[in-house]
Amino acid sequence: MESIKTFLSQFIDENGNVTPLYRQEGSEAPPADSVYAAALTYTLMFTFVVYILEANLDDMQYAAYKVKEFPKRVKEVVWKVDAAGGAKKGEKKEGEEEEEESGPLLPRLEKAFESSQAYGVDKIRFQMVTQLFGLVEGVVFMLCGFMPYVWDLSSGIYNGGEIGTSLVFMGITTVISTVMELPFELYSTFQIEKKHGFNKMTIGLFFTDKVKSLFLTTIIGGPFLALMLKIIEYGGDRFYVYLWVFMFLFSVLMMTLVPTVIMPMFNKYEPLKDCDLRDRTFKLAESISYPLTKLFVMDGSKRSSHSNAFMFGFGSNKRVVLFDTLMNQASDDEILAILGHEFGHWKLGHNMINFITTQIYTGISFYAFSLCFNASDLYSAFGFVGDTAPTLIALLLFFQTIWAPVDKVLSFLLTMNSRRMEFEADKFGFDLGMGQDLQTGLIKLCVENKSGITYAKLYSMYHHSHPPIDERLSALMNYEKKRI
Repeated sequence: MESIKTFLSQFIDENGNVTPLYRQEGSEAPPADSVYAAALTYTLMFTFVVYILEANLDDMQYAAYKVKEFPKRVKEVVWKVDAAGGAKKGEKKEGEEEEEESGPLLPRLEKAFESSQAYGVDKIRFQMVTQLFGLVEGVVFMLCGFMPYVWDLSSGIYNGGEIGTSLVFMGITTVISTVMELPFELYSTFQIEKKHGFNKMTIGLFFTDKVKSLFLTTIIGGPFLALMLKIIEYGGDRFYVYLWVFMFLFSVLMMTLVPTVIMPMFNKYEPLKDCDLRDRTFKLAESISYPLTKLFVMDGSKRSSHSNAFMFGFGSNKRVVLFDTLMNQASDDEILAILGHEFGHWKLGHNMINFITTQIYTGISFYAFSLCFNASDLYSAFGFVGDTAPTLIALLLFFQTIWAPVDKVLSFLLTMNSRRMEFEADKFGFDLGMGQDLQTGLIKLCVENKSGITYAKLYSMYHHSHPPIDERLSALMNYEKKRI
């Protein structure tokens, strides 16, 4: 017992607050009357509170995935979809049985229910393990003084200036996090996703992607970090304004480069060949004044059988990308209805609202950081020499401590707003006359992607940016009732 007390005493300073095991030479615990004296203690407490909250939500969802009986609420809604028209005749995909493709959707959803539940159980169990590991890793790193230790290590490798040392620091932490996450990524991809029929990647492609990602992180992240630190250094008391402008310009640049330069490094994009779907898509875009210039098909099946579609582009140069898996899982009418939903996000201003919200959030966070920039006691609480703490460390600790609770609350509010926008985009698709096809398309994608249809309400509200399928289907039916 005495040895345990001696061991624990290493993590408690003279004021009774938690302190890291490793401290930089010359670093001292902040004064007892400092507002930041217990910064590490409160950060650990917040970390545990968030973990307990999310672990309880995971337990709720795990119980939902263990349900064996097909949900009555979903059954009633999908039965109504079938009764209203269901899957259309004559839309059989090559290689599929006509009876299954053109028949009612409820039997197909019920048939997929057991495998969907099993997939959900495996994913939530894996999530529980990764979250527990993340908790242990985070707590150990904070208690042991990981950040001051790695900074001192980086200074020993390169001591030619703060920016150079910062780049070495980020390089070391990136390598460590990559190595730590690798076993989990491998298990998720080659065990869970493969077991449930989704993974199409080879081990070679997996590591090729990983190397490409690290390369891009280096050539883009390195200069980005150096410029950001320079702006803070020379920006004076209003550095947060210049930093916000820089982040705005960088965001616009990346919105252009990611789909046109970076994503093609990982996937192949081919223009959709002349066909009825292509003609109807351009006609739909023209009818709502969406400036569509190109329509691509992406080889998503190269990595996974999950399906998706997305849009990108600025001004009068918009583009749409369809996963090849989506082309095989839904009819042309249903794909068009899904695109109508996506066009709705643009027409209703959702994309611009999200972009502006992100920029406002970024500006406010940088302003808040400027108010705490000289909080030397905060840095001392984590093992640094407070008066000489590096700018990068100040930035990281601010977002890890003071801003973390704000970020959690805002993230939840943004998730709720995203769910509202999904309903609005569905309504837009309905107003285009695509309500029935959108309903059947959503059900088919639910079947093909083994999306969960049993859910704990609080878990769904906290984690899911899209409402559950039965809520979306019910809303579409209500629109139809109101129209009648």
